[in-house]
Amino acid sequence: MSLLHFAVLAPFLFAIIVPALYKLIRRVHTGWFVLGIPIVLFAYFIRFLPLDPAAGPIVHTIPWISQLDIHFTVYVDGLSLLLALIITGVGSLVVLYSIFYMSRREALHNFYVYLLCFMGAMLGVVLSDNLLVLYTFWEITSFSSFLLIAYWYQRKNSRYGATKSLLITIFGGFAMLLGFIMLFVATGTLSVREMISQAATLADHPLFVPAMLLVLLGAMTKSAQFPFHIWLPDAMEAPTPISAYLHSATMVKAGVFLVARLTPVFGGHMLWFWLITIFAIITLFWGSFMAIKQFDLKAMLAYSTISQLGLIMSLLGIGSLALHPDYMHIDLFAAAVLAAIFHLINHSIFKGCLFMVIGILDHELGTRDIRKLGGLMGFMPISFTITLIGAFSMAGLPPFSGFLSKEMFFTGVLTAADHIGGWVTLIPIIAWVASILTFVYCMILVFKTFTGKHKPELLDKKPDEASIGMLISPAILASLVIVLFFFPNILSGSILEPALLAVLPTVSADVLHIQAWHGWNMELFMTIGVVLLGTLLFLGLSRWVRVFDYLPQTYTLNYAFNQGLSGMERISSRITGGYMTGFTRDYLTYIFAFLIVMTGWSLWSQEAFVWDMSTNAHIYLYEYVIGIALAVSAIFIVFSTTRLNAIIALSIVGFLMSLLFINFRAPDLALTQLVVETISTALFLLCFYFLPKLRKELTRIPLRISNLIISVGVGLTLTLIGLSTQGHRLFQPIAEYYEQAEALTGARNIVNAILVDFRGFDTMLEIVVLFMAGIGVFTLVKLRRSRRNDA
Repeated sequence: MSLLHFAVLAPFLFAIIVPALYKLIRRVHTGWFVLGIPIVLFAYFIRFLPLDPAAGPIVHTIPWISQLDIHFTVYVDGLSLLLALIITGVGSLVVLYSIFYMSRREALHNFYVYLLCFMGAMLGVVLSDNLLVLYTFWEITSFSSFLLIAYWYQRKNSRYGATKSLLITIFGGFAMLLGFIMLFVATGTLSVREMISQAATLADHPLFVPAMLLVLLGAMTKSAQFPFHIWLPDAMEAPTPISAYLHSATMVKAGVFLVARLTPVFGGHMLWFWLITIFAIITLFWGSFMAIKQFDLKAMLAYSTISQLGLIMSLLGIGSLALHPDYMHIDLFAAAVLAAIFHLINHSIFKGCLFMVIGILDHELGTRDIRKLGGLMGFMPISFTITLIGAFSMAGLPPFSGFLSKEMFFTGVLTAADHIGGWVTLIPIIAWVASILTFVYCMILVFKTFTGKHKPELLDKKPDEASIGMLISPAILASLVIVLFFFPNILSGSILEPALLAVLPTVSADVLHIQAWHGWNMELFMTIGVVLLGTLLFLGLSRWVRVFDYLPQTYTLNYAFNQGLSGMERISSRITGGYMTGFTRDYLTYIFAFLIVMTGWSLWSQEAFVWDMSTNAHIYLYEYVIGIALAVSAIFIVFSTTRLNAIIALSIVGFLMSLLFINFRAPDLALTQLVVETISTALFLLCFYFLPKLRKELTRIPLRISNLIISVGVGLTLTLIGLSTQGHRLFQPIAEYYEQAEALTGARNIVNAILVDFRGFDTMLEIVVLFMAGIGVFTLVKLRRSRRNDA
């Protein structure tokens, strides 16, 4: 196992011992033990910088299921390294933040086990080369995020939000899995790198477009793209450290990563461009529009995350045209992918920072309701400064890094409009309007919270600045926002260029230079317009905010989800109630009917009704007599009206079987059968003695007919199986092997050799089962006696 494999598995391995640490060392916050894992992993991944794209990715493989081409292959290229650094870097800050945010009275062992499992799963997603291994880790992120969102499971909203996110993301994951299987059928490989090498001919395959649609479905559900974005606001019921980690820096970026990773495979197709770009632009606008409506600060950040993810995805859609034959020489499309990568970094930084500050407000004030906040700048100056930096960066204002990637975003949408035309010319307009709305909710976040009138009577706690421990993580992220504005190109050669070449291998390096000033161009005028119109809208917010009252309150996507879920539950309840009747007879009918139909159909379709009687031994008169007696006794059991008669008939069947064993020269088996049958008969009589007497019930004729059909069908089916088996003997009979018992085991009695040597473990386990049953009976008898004594 390489260190890369260990880096992926390390969080899972450490998660095993977290509960023990939580139990044994109560005086120390469990987070201190966990903190070392992401820090060490971040230090390990940062060793790969600078990554030389010309040298190719670093690849390590553990063979797994060779027949299915499934291997645990991990590899580091620019894109996977960027995400790995975000996962571990932001993860380190989140764990540090959680130490001061989460009380030691909480179930911290659960919290950190879920968090570590999620961290390991995300590393597995971004580092896996095999699509099925990637899918495995993908679904682990869904389940672990479900557990994290539902961490406060006592709350109804937490359970609802977790269930909602799980259902939507798992639905997308199954669709993605089907797309991966189609890609495997089309290419003959599950390796992403090998698929990329076949991209030139893959587009002609009939499964290419269906696979593309299914993969996009998985990516869009994970990254909360319209119309699947509805799970993200409800996921805000998770503790704030989880929101800062999952819903800003990691989980929601998984879909973005998947689109970027598979852009070399699908990127040359116009459908890829149209689907990603259209849905992403809608997501960008709708998220920014709905964010203004929110009163809960975390809900506002949730919709802002949706909007920003739409921005990143739209850039990837536009940038994919760099692989199209008609546009591949236009570096401006490649610049859109660079903008997406750069904004992915920026968003992880400033959104993680903002989530942490909102968590501080909730922790220190007891509320996130913006209607109860105001005038907090004097009480919490550090939190105000960090919020201002993060919010202004999200709004795309200088001197913050968000300004740079937002300008690059404007360049990307303008490029698409110039070179494609048609309906694409609307994209810059929608993007510009969405940016204005983004500016508005950023101003609401800062000024409605920290300026204006202070309302102490509405707060649960007295305003006070958070502890230094809780401020360290958001302060570090806020500092990065400023550093990246003044020195953006420190990332160019080390991170951005390798990541860009991983998405667009043929791109020119000329697009990599990032600078704040490009002269008086259209992008700058659009930014000025955003600031001016955004300021006017913010100042006149009370006059136009009523527009949200005209939105439908009932027929929404959330309403459709809830109604659809309720409808499916009702339908499934009816279906389940139809066959789960509570009667054992019905369940046996289903089982036996399935056996008759499937086995009979299999025998018929495989033409297995071939019987060879030539090797059968001669049947003598007394064997016929025993067989007829067995059948008569069995039939007598069915028509018995008393339990005593049924037990006697059943014991006759057993004793007649011992006669057959004697006839076939198996005295040991006959003796065993006699002993077991005698004991069983005695036990039956003892047990049935305490049962109430049978009541004669009138059974309807149709029920009797169905019973007859099922009984005859099962008997006939098993008889046909036995006869067909004789006519399809593919191997030598096992009896010939057992005939060597004396040579193999030294035993002259074959039966004893079979029981003790050939199937010794089976016999031993049977003895254990009988011993356990004896203990159970003894316990019940003792309990009954003790109850009588107590009475």
